[in-house]
Amino acid sequence: MSLLTNVMDHSLDEGYAEAARRRRAGTEPGLPRALRGKVGLAAGLVLAAVVVTVGAAQARVAAPVAAKERQELIDRIDAETKAADKLETQVDTLRDEVSARQREALKKDGGTRGDLVELLSGATQTHGPGVKLVVDDAKSADQGGGGPRESAGFSDTGRVRDRDMQRVVNGLWESGAEAISINGQRLTALSAIRAAGDAVLVDNRPLVPPYTVLAVGDGKNLSTRFQNSGDGRYLHALQDNFGIRTAISVQGDLRLPAAPSVIVRTAKPGSPRSEKGTS
Repeated sequence: MSLLTNVMDHSLDEGYAEAARRRRAGTEPGLPRALRGKVGLAAGLVLAAVVVTVGAAQARVAAPVAAKERQELIDRIDAETKAADKLETQVDTLRDEVSARQREALKKDGGTRGDLVELLSGATQTHGPGVKLVVDDAKSADQGGGGPRESAGFSDTGRVRDRDMQRVVNGLWESGAEAISINGQRLTALSAIRAAGDAVLVDNRPLVPPYTVLAVGDGKNLSTRFQNSGDGRYLHALQDNFGIRTAISVQGDLRLPAAPSVIVRTAKPGSPRSEKGTS
């Protein structure tokens, strides 16, 4: 019973009680709490300084390497650009030579109609009166406005499509145009107007709106015939219903470039095949 009484009266070990008294009195062995905090802070600052110093040293070591690689890249870009410019010059020279030979071939095979063949084939530059037709996307095309047109599985929101330019060009040809270009790209009988996404391609070259169509012909009559044709009314419908912007004007003198590449094909009459009679 005396043991149980002692345990009940002295439930906390004497050592624990002594340590608690020392902590309360500030006489616990070791560093005071405030000093320990200062030491920890100092150690953290020293560690941060070491990290910054090591990072700066590594940056100084890596800087010359990065500058060297950057300069090498710039030199490569300059060299490739010069090579591309040289090749472009060669292409232009060869294109001019091919065009000259094609014109000679057309004059030779065309006889007295050589000039007309050159004009209709797009093998030579041309100028004369005609019309200027500008076709542009609706102002709200980028925001998805302009009234959607559903076709071929996609929604058209006020953008000019390849099929629209096809109808414009076909309408101008039908109305009497003698030569046509779109954004400086001369059209020939073999030209194709296609699409790649939202881009309109002429002979696989992407064009950027607004699309400026120049058509050489009898300016006033050409303009009237086109606007009264089915394709002209189609263009007006695009403007009224979908916000596509159009403007047509008669021009006194238009200058159209030659087509960049014209394939000359000739045909020779063959001997008539004998026909078998029937009995």
